[in-house]
Amino acid sequence: IIIFAMKRFGRDVVFKIKSGYLEGNGMSTFGLKMLAATFMLLDHVYLYFFAPSLDAPLILTCIGRMAYPLFLFCMVWGYHYTRSRKVYLLRLYLLSIFMTVFCYAVDSYFPTENGFGFHNIFLSLFLVGALISTIEIFQKDRKRGIVLFSVIFAVQVLYIYAERILRAVFPSLPGLSGDTITGIVPNLYLNEYGFEFVALGVLMYFLKDRKELFCAAYILFCIAQFSAEMISGELGLPVQWLMIAALPLMMSYNHEKGRGMKYFFYVFYPAHAFLLFYLANFAVGSS
Repeated sequence: IIIFAMKRFGRDVVFKIKSGYLEGNGMSTFGLKMLAATFMLLDHVYLYFFAPSLDAPLILTCIGRMAYPLFLFCMVWGYHYTRSRKVYLLRLYLLSIFMTVFCYAVDSYFPTENGFGFHNIFLSLFLVGALISTIEIFQKDRKRGIVLFSVIFAVQVLYIYAERILRAVFPSLPGLSGDTITGIVPNLYLNEYGFEFVALGVLMYFLKDRKELFCAAYILFCIAQFSAEMISGELGLPVQWLMIAALPLMMSYNHEKGRGMKYFFYVFYPAHAFLLFYLANFAVGSS
């Protein structure tokens, strides 16, 4: 899979061949997203099939560390080029709600020991976009900016009381996890990869036209991830810092859209996660 992906979406970076994935010299948005989707697939294969085992092929999740930063990078430039940021944010928020309901439904109808997991990159991307717009508005109009910061703070307060409110309205509602609530009432801290990666996305946006500073900030972020994992001891070895391998791919971006297929990624995200979950727990796992 790795060799196919690199040949299909990466080789033209070296040979500079124009194709549907690369326009001119470098990687298009579509090419970067396809690579990110491939890396994410490998990471989720590790998650569902191998993670409980001590003999798990760690290389899969090591490669998978590049997925999220690449999706962040593509979102940053997509947010820059989009015709309507309001529509862009609304789409991400509605997709966040969909993934929240989807994950809740899977865990409810297909209960397993480890669960389906919380998959909601749309929530994180929505928060990145919302913060970018708030900061830009604050730079131009401090009064409007302060109002928006106040709204963000109010949403964080609402998150704390959201479950109580829902239970008051729907007394028979079963228990809701924080992951479920944050998909509807966005929480800056509780989201996929946490606030530090939301902050990374915002930083990417404001440094996107300053490559040297972008690279320096991204490298320092990766070093910080290495240090944090060495202290926490997750997986026995630090792996998240290997997202640094995505930096050359980001720097090869040629500002071309490439093939559209926007809805392919929206469908692929929940579909591949559920398929792997089902195969691992009810097909391969049960045999």
